[in-house]
Amino acid sequence: MNKLREKLAKFMYGRYGSDKLNMFLLVILLVCAGINLFLRNGYFSMLLSSWELLLIILIYYRMFSRNIQKRYAENQKYLNLENKVKRFFGKRKYIQEQRKDFHIYTCPQCKQKIRIPKGKGKISVRCPKCGAEFVKNS
Repeated sequence: MNKLREKLAKFMYGRYGSDKLNMFLLVILLVCAGINLFLRNGYFSMLLSSWELLLIILIYYRMFSRNIQKRYAENQKYLNLENKVKRFFGKRKYIQEQRKDFHIYTCPQCKQKIRIPKGKGKISVRCPKCGAEFVKNS
């Protein structure tokens, strides 16, 4: 067992290995395989099978690549995109949580979002960014 482990470690020396992008591609592969199991349409099943094969080839290509800088750059692009998506949905979740206790209005001049506590009646709101004043119900 140790001899096999040594041979694998020697083979992988200088190669890129696995990263978050490979894990994401693996999840996509498993989803395609799961859909393919329950789908009985021949053409669509064949299309999914070809996608699965391409994903397997891409995953192994990235894992065994010796061009570490290029694979690292690809992974960084993926991580930046993943962070943008997480921030987008995180903002939406935060706004929904704030809507329980606050009204959220947009400044008519600078489009800055301003939150006003609920239940204060008709109030004059001053934008902290541009200083514009407007009247809203709270």
